Amino acid sequence: FSVIATAPQKRLAIKTFVQRFSKGIIREAVIREFKRGGQVYFLHNEVETIENVRESLEELVPEARIVIGHGQLPERELERVMRDFTTQRANLLLCTTIIETGIDNPHANTIVINRADKFGLAQLHQLRGRVGRGAQASSCVLLYQPPLSAMARARLEVLRETNDGFRIAEKDLELRGPGEVLGTRQTGAVEFRVADLVRDAALLPIVHAVGERLRAHHADAARRIVARWVGGSARYAGA
Repeated sequence: FSVIATAPQKRLAIKTFVQRFSKGIIREAVIREFKRGGQVYFLHNEVETIENVRESLEELVPEARIVIGHGQLPERELERVMRDFTTQRANLLLCTTIIETGIDNPHANTIVINRADKFGLAQLHQLRGRVGRGAQASSCVLLYQPPLSAMARARLEVLRETNDGFRIAEKDLELRGPGEVLGTRQTGAVEFRVADLVRDAALLPIVHAVGERLRAHHADAARRIVARWVGGSARYAGA
């Protein structure tokens, strides 16, 4: 396999701000982008209240030409919305996480994510990647509502500090633990007794290859090793 360890050439770093929810912060971020001729993503992930958010944004930023995109729209309507945004007929796309992948608009240089404290690290990093695709500097504003849990605070701090996807993945693993990341925390699987998935990442392919050879050629020994280190929880991890 191959690892792409660098960002695309000439891709500018995205400046990330972590802010307590404030109408003043929203207006400042949006107007700043409009003044230089750019466009804005405003992410609000609750379809039930998205029209209310549109009304609030229209009052707060009368300069905004807003279109709304979410997964409950008919396909043709959603296509029209995205076309209006990419052709700059609209300058603000109020949307849900449908923009997480497959959107490449070099004119959209600011993304505001409402209730960013409710998202995971990987998803926030993916959403932030919608901007920074043009020649201008880009920004990501992560809005939160207090009180913040320790986990949410740590996630937002990581996003503020780095744009490095590898570092973010490592921190995500560190914060959540391998059981949650691998989907085994609720299955009865125990945590690793010796290995650290972050520290020992480079060794894992080697360990995997050795384990496969051991299982293929020394099945009895492999079963005894599993019984010694994992015990009965192995039955549940594969359920």
